[in-house]
Amino acid sequence: MHFPAILALLLALASLARGDGNSVGCVAYTNEVVPSVPWSIHVIKIDRTRQDVKFCTTLGGGKVLGMGVVSDQMKSVPATMGKPLAAINGDFYEKVKAYPGRPRDLQIRNGEVLSEPAGHMCFWMDQSNHPHMANVASRFQVLWPNGKATPYRMNMARTNGTVVLYTAVLGSSTLTEGGVEYVLEESPGHDWLPLRVGGTYTARVRRVNTLGNSPMDAQTAVLSIPIELERTVPMLKQGDLVRLTTETSPDLTGTDVAIGGGPSLVENGKVMEWKGWIHLPQPRTAMGWNQHYFYLVEVDGRQLDLSLGMTFTQLAKYMLDLGCEQAMNFDGGGSATLWAFGSVRNSPSEGQERAAPNALVVIKPNPTPGAAAK
Repeated sequence: MHFPAILALLLALASLARGDGNSVGCVAYTNEVVPSVPWSIHVIKIDRTRQDVKFCTTLGGGKVLGMGVVSDQMKSVPATMGKPLAAINGDFYEKVKAYPGRPRDLQIRNGEVLSEPAGHMCFWMDQSNHPHMANVASRFQVLWPNGKATPYRMNMARTNGTVVLYTAVLGSSTLTEGGVEYVLEESPGHDWLPLRVGGTYTARVRRVNTLGNSPMDAQTAVLSIPIELERTVPMLKQGDLVRLTTETSPDLTGTDVAIGGGPSLVENGKVMEWKGWIHLPQPRTAMGWNQHYFYLVEVDGRQLDLSLGMTFTQLAKYMLDLGCEQAMNFDGGGSATLWAFGSVRNSPSEGQERAAPNALVVIKPNPTPGAAAK
């Protein structure tokens, strides 16, 4: 090999080692351009055999529910967790003015359940660090002192037929009107906040409020009963104990990170079908994996001179061509965003980032104290 070739190879290896803006360790970014369509596709490839990266989720409001662009959400990742390397926008969201940024489906952040599953496709990592995706159903219930059980939802607008549990991730109060609200606190000797999936929690009623908009903090939660349901559930008083379960189907006990989306694109190496859907090319966001790699993908769209976007079928086939055995869709359109190594890499269809309720993030964790440097 001639000296110039050897020098070029050494420079390339050095660039890869330090991270050249397109790769850091086992995480690499590429932009695939297909002029004939046109398509502009942004891909993050993550080596699953390495143990020095992991997933986490973020909130659009930082520490609370809200809407925020992905690049700002990266700033909310605690320094104690590590360094964000790459991210994509996450779930769809409920468009309720008083509760902005409430994800449509399940979200677990650092082990804490922020919103309950609603039956849509979700991605999660289990206790053995294995990835999964499936439609997840909620088995969240209030277990009353008389033995009866009532389903509940979390951190959302309370409707006539819905019992809602509010936690401090919503903010400083429930933003409700009327009904009966039980301000719950820790019952000594029992597990309490933050709630984790697959658990049963015993809480004590600190206060009963019939005016709505109950205040809360990191040590309390509020169980909110709409007026229409007051006669169908037992009435509690200060000092009473009540139990809350956070079970799911399938069982996600021990999960530290989960996020909703959908629909599924590839299952067990086969492209899915979507009967009754209108198949139009749009900006898309997706993630998938096989035994060796994870892939985060964003396809730009609605830009005739750059990229038209993809249909679900086109995106599924692309994920399959990447080698994905499993793949799922996330929110797209103006929300479609891929961030890597400090900046947004795609071209958002609205000319700038659009706020999203959450994001799926790849981070490089801080070294474990006393562990040998790699």
